[in-house]
Amino acid sequence: MKRALSGRVDAHHHVWMLARGDYGWLQPTATLAPIYRNFDLADLRPLLAAANVQATVLVQAAPTVAETRFLVDVARGSGGPVQGVVGWADLAAPDAIETLSELANEPLLKGVRPMLQDLADPAWIARSEVEPALAALSEMGLRFDALVKPPNHLPLLRTLERYPELEVVIDHCAKPDIAGGGWQPWADDLAAIARHTSAYCKLSGLVTEAGAGWTADTLRRYADHVLECFGAERVMWGSDWPVVTLAASYAAWSTATDALLAGLPPAEQEAIRSANARRFYGLE
Repeated sequence: MKRALSGRVDAHHHVWMLARGDYGWLQPTATLAPIYRNFDLADLRPLLAAANVQATVLVQAAPTVAETRFLVDVARGSGGPVQGVVGWADLAAPDAIETLSELANEPLLKGVRPMLQDLADPAWIARSEVEPALAALSEMGLRFDALVKPPNHLPLLRTLERYPELEVVIDHCAKPDIAGGGWQPWADDLAAIARHTSAYCKLSGLVTEAGAGWTADTLRRYADHVLECFGAERVMWGSDWPVVTLAASYAAWSTATDALLAGLPPAEQEAIRSANARRFYGLE
């Protein structure tokens, strides 16, 4: 018998152990020093409880298959809260299909994320060598998390138009330059992706793009645009913890989200906070 669904879903968070050694982006720089330490579920559990979050999706933070297996182990040992994992695989590798087939045997693995924003070629996703893996994802029941910045937007759109059956979610609202007051081409690109594909979008990452001194009003224009483009039925909330702590506490971002969604009907707020992520990722 399935348990009753209640509580919110955090559709995007991380954990990491520095000793694993494959987090190339995570260095003790002035910017990243506050999160250059281990973060595990013991740190997160009280934050989830305080925010009434019942279920989570754990997302990769390193571009290795070893990271995927590590996250699956974390999810298995979570005792329930981590109900899905978004891992990593090299979709351009000659053995990509074999690797994905092996990983897809794990029910907790819900999707993959190739960290497009960090690749040297902004159009990597459109390369011919990636096509077989993209075509195979939907057949294997795996989703695709798109971590993108503006240079990646149009190559992603062209690719998704070729694979309409691929279940895709755009991470972190496609990273608008809020701190710099940026609007275009982000706004038009995001609207085009929403209009021409069935992609979802994660309402996450905005506070780190806004930087210090942000308020809910700072974020409102961007959040409203996401909602206008995708509709409440294709938006899901994520904390991006612990990266979010560079600009806000877990509780502060959750509270700001409540303010940003306050004008929506309760059913739409519930969809963004819970139901959409459950449906998209196939959570319990």
